[in-house]
Amino acid sequence: MNAAEKKVLLVGATGEIGGLAARQIAGYGAATALAGRDPERLRARGAALGGRPRRGFDAYDLDGCARLAPWAREALGGLDAVVVAVGVAAFGASADVSDAAAEHLFTVNTLCPMAVVRGALPALPRGGVVVVVTGEIVDRPPLGMADYAATKTALATWLRVTGREARRDGITLLDARPPHLNTGFTTRAVAGSPPAPGSGADPEEAVRHHVVLPLLRALEG
Repeated sequence: MNAAEKKVLLVGATGEIGGLAARQIAGYGAATALAGRDPERLRARGAALGGRPRRGFDAYDLDGCARLAPWAREALGGLDAVVVAVGVAAFGASADVSDAAAEHLFTVNTLCPMAVVRGALPALPRGGVVVVVTGEIVDRPPLGMADYAATKTALATWLRVTGREARRDGITLLDARPPHLNTGFTTRAVAGSPPAPGSGADPEEAVRHHVVLPLLRALEG
């Protein structure tokens, strides 16, 4: 599968899933632009991919999130696809999660990706593709993760409706739902402690199967 001459924006490129997706997509020959929230990691990952264009963003700056795709289109001289892989976790019974933590979850996990997609749709041509990572939690929400699951489920519902609307303009919207991955994501939760760790799927293979290959197939039409 060849992605030569394709131009792809990776939003969340400083995270585990976004970083893997950026490397794999570049490996298939695509030109990539990177957007992330960790400045040092963003510089390092841009350099590792040959000095790719990069831009920092703040999930609470929704207008800034919406400007990421137009920036990437200018930086790359065009834009064919956008991958959105941002998120934070929280754990605990619903009654124990604070309103502040819940607001943070919805801003990062739901409103931020929605803003990125809103900005991407008019920036993409017919045949363009958007992949947004939600996760299998949408289908199988466990106890102790109600707030986190709610943010991803809300995003998945929005993507389902927006995807039907985008088809009228020839744009494909994909909801990627990888399983729990062995990335250490749960150790960086904004609230609560994760349950006893289970064996997660291999991140490299899961990202390829659930994110990268569906993206490339959609670009091929």
